[in-house]
Amino acid sequence: MKKVLILGAGLVVRPIVKYLLDKGFEVTVATRTRAKADEMIAGHPNGRSIAWTVEDESGLESMVSAHDLTVSLLPWIHHLTVAKACLRQKKHMVTTSYVKPEMQALDAQAKEAGIIILNELGLDPGIDHMSAMRIIDHIHGKGGKVEEFYSICGALPAPEAANNPFKYKFSWSPKGVVMAGNNDARYLRHGKIHQIPTEDLFKNPFKVDFPEVGMLEVYPNRDSVSYIDIYGIPEAQTMMRGTFRYPGWCETLDAMKALKLISYDKYDFTGKTYAEFVAMMIGATDAKDIRRMVADYLHIDYHAHALDAMEWLGLFEDKPMNRGEDSPFEITSDLMIAKMELGYNERDMVVMQHTFLASYPDGKQEVIRSRMLDFGTPATDTSVARTVALPAAIGVQMILEGQINLTGVYRPVLPELYNPILDELEKMNIRMVEEYGLPLSENIK
Repeated sequence: MKKVLILGAGLVVRPIVKYLLDKGFEVTVATRTRAKADEMIAGHPNGRSIAWTVEDESGLESMVSAHDLTVSLLPWIHHLTVAKACLRQKKHMVTTSYVKPEMQALDAQAKEAGIIILNELGLDPGIDHMSAMRIIDHIHGKGGKVEEFYSICGALPAPEAANNPFKYKFSWSPKGVVMAGNNDARYLRHGKIHQIPTEDLFKNPFKVDFPEVGMLEVYPNRDSVSYIDIYGIPEAQTMMRGTFRYPGWCETLDAMKALKLISYDKYDFTGKTYAEFVAMMIGATDAKDIRRMVADYLHIDYHAHALDAMEWLGLFEDKPMNRGEDSPFEITSDLMIAKMELGYNERDMVVMQHTFLASYPDGKQEVIRSRMLDFGTPATDTSVARTVALPAAIGVQMILEGQINLTGVYRPVLPELYNPILDELEKMNIRMVEEYGLPLSENIK
C-alpha cells in the first residue's frame, strides 16, 4: 500500500485526506494540533496522525523517508525546506502553492533524484492553469493566436451569505486574504504594460456580470505578465489575471489602505482604543468624531460605504484594543477574522472565468469564455477546500499509480497533466463550462 504524508491540517485539507483514504492509500497527517488531523481521519484504519511542528526538521526527514510522497499544505515559506527533504530522500512532492524562483532552481536536482515536485495544483493556482491551457492548446492546434486573455477567480461567500458591508467571509487563510491587499500588480493590456503600485491596487476595478451571482468587481492579481511565458502565448497583446469581489470590497480596502490600516509597520499601541488607533494612523491628536475626521482625511462623503464598513468592523469604537507593540495589519485582520468568518451553516462559492480573444489564419476571430461556479456544502466541505484539495489529491494518485512519469519541478500546464486531472474533477462536479464562437462584443471591455 502506497503511503502519503500530508503536512498541515488547515481549512482546505479535509477533502484530500478523505479522497486518498477512499482510494486505498495509507495517509499520515502531520500537524501542530493533532486533534484536527484525527477529526479529518475520522477513525479510518489507513489513517494516522502525528503531532509535529515545522521546527522539527529531523522529524520531517524521518517522516518523508517513511512515505512514498509528501503533500505540503503548510504556508508557502516552508515548502523549500520540505522539498529539500524530499530531494534527499528521493520522494515525490506536491503543493498547491506558486512556484517561487528558489523552488524552480531545484529542477535539475529533482531530475537527478528521479522525483517530481508538482506545484500549483490547487484552485488558483491550479484549476485556472489547467482549464486555460486546455483552451490555449485548442486555439494553437487550429493554427490560431491568443490575442487577449483575462483569467479571473474569487473565493467568496454565496450570495445569501454575503450579508455584511464587506460582502466577504473567510473560507481560507484569513491572514492571506488581507495580506493580498498589500500586493503590487502588473499586467499587459492592449500591448501596454501596466504597473500598479500597492496603493492603487483597488482604485479602478472593472465589472463582470456573472450568471447566478450578479455584478462582481475585478482587481488585478499580482504579476500577470510572467504568464505569457508560462502559458506559451508570446503573441498575446493582453494578459491579465484578476480577483473577483462583490461591489464594496475594493472601495473599502482602498480606504483602509489609504489610512495605513493594513500596514506591516510596527507601532506602540499601549492603552489605545480602536478609534485612537485610527486617529493615530492619520496623525490626529484625538479620536472625537473619528468618522468625520476619517471622511475629511480621505476627502470622501461622510456617508460613504467604506466608512459604513469600517464602522461595522469596530474601527471607530471607543473600546480598548489591549495591544502593545504591533502592526496595523495584525490589528485590522484580527478584527476582520473575528467578525467575518463563514458560518457553520453558510455556503461559500468559487467563481472563475477565462475570456479569450482568438484569431485564426483565415482572418476569423472569436471570443471563447470558460466559467466555473461551485458552491460549498454547509457543515461539511467548503467550495474552496474542495477546489484546492481535490486537484492535488488527483495528482497524488496519478503519480503513485505511475500515470505521471515526469521528473523535475512542474506546474500542471502540460496536456498529460491537465487533461486527466480536469476529467477526474468533472466526475466530482467541479467543471468549467466552455463557450466557443462568441461575438467580439462578449470580450471584457
